[in-house]
Amino acid sequence: MNDRRILPPSGLPQGDVQAGFDTIGTSFPLIQAGKIRALGVSSTARVAKLPNIQTIAETVPGYTVTGWLGIGAPKDTPAEIVQRLNREIGVVLNDPGIRSKMAELNSDPFVSTPAEFAKFTAEDVDKWGKVVKAANIKVE
Repeated sequence: MNDRRILPPSGLPQGDVQAGFDTIGTSFPLIQAGKIRALGVSSTARVAKLPNIQTIAETVPGYTVTGWLGIGAPKDTPAEIVQRLNREIGVVLNDPGIRSKMAELNSDPFVSTPAEFAKFTAEDVDKWGKVVKAANIKVE
């Protein structure tokens, strides 16, 4: 029988798993406390709070994996509504207090246009689609 348990981030410091990938948001406090050791970051640039930890791309050129969150609307949403939502969300994400709080949570917000976000998501789908195909991953 295949044991496909998904272990929470706490599985790493408890020794349930030997290595893992996690977000900086949940890993940083564990790294800071000395409960886990960071071997590399998967973003394109080093993390400001962990400047001595190399990117994986420094060893494996071209390697990058980043997590992200975005806000979307149904495809039939009128353009003026999409533009207004984008503008208002941008105002919030650019607020110094919000940016400061997000930085405390190890999150780096970025604001884009709806067209830029559509391009970004299409490129991500294409990237991971190739990975799924190359690895012959199937839905079970």
